[in-house]
Amino acid sequence: MSRALTMKGTRHDSRVVLPEGAPQPLRWQVEFTDDSGTTRTVGYPERLLPPGGVPAYLAARGSGARSFVLWADQDRGERLLTLVTTSAAGGVATYQVLGPRGEVLGTFVRAKALRGRGIRTHWTVTPAGGPSAVGFKGRILWWCVWWPLMPVQALVVVASLLSGGGDVARGPRRVIWRAAGKSPLEFRSGGDRLLLHAPEWDWRLGAALAVLLRSYESWVGVSWDADKK
Repeated sequence: MSRALTMKGTRHDSRVVLPEGAPQPLRWQVEFTDDSGTTRTVGYPERLLPPGGVPAYLAARGSGARSFVLWADQDRGERLLTLVTTSAAGGVATYQVLGPRGEVLGTFVRAKALRGRGIRTHWTVTPAGGPSAVGFKGRILWWCVWWPLMPVQALVVVASLLSGGGDVARGPRRVIWRAAGKSPLEFRSGGDRLLLHAPEWDWRLGAALAVLLRSYESWVGVSWDADKK
């Protein structure tokens, strides 16, 4: 059985009034399902803000920059990993994942569609000391089916805004990473699950990728790190 990582929202009592200056509660969590099928919460992501705060983060975000900490507990007592952007320009962004002592766990590279390798957005994942795995967003067949529906989807979006109802189909989001003839990673859009098929891969690297992927929601989704507060 493959291990799986899923990012979900947490529940908080909105009636609780926080003391002035107290940090906001962490609103998201990462769940890990191990080989035995047991699921447990392993981390809580939080944006790592630059000196300019939220406005500066959101401004840099438009170029592909991302930064966050994955905490082991809601009290922010133990840092599991940190993701930072090493470069972001021209539709290509490179990220580095660091462990709690600053050790490099791996790197991610995201290249938007039509940037270098084909017509689909693709991700390159390189674990420390291991071979790179490359995955493309969606399958060509499903993109050929989805693109002709775009005019219809635009009408549904307008109707949804006017009536408060309706449902919009997302573009293909499944990603299968391949390296040396194997498929160590797979992202399934149903349930937003990242599967670790290779037992030797560090689950923390998978957790960082699961959180990063959810920051790239489609135009009908909600990216967890795009909050303006």
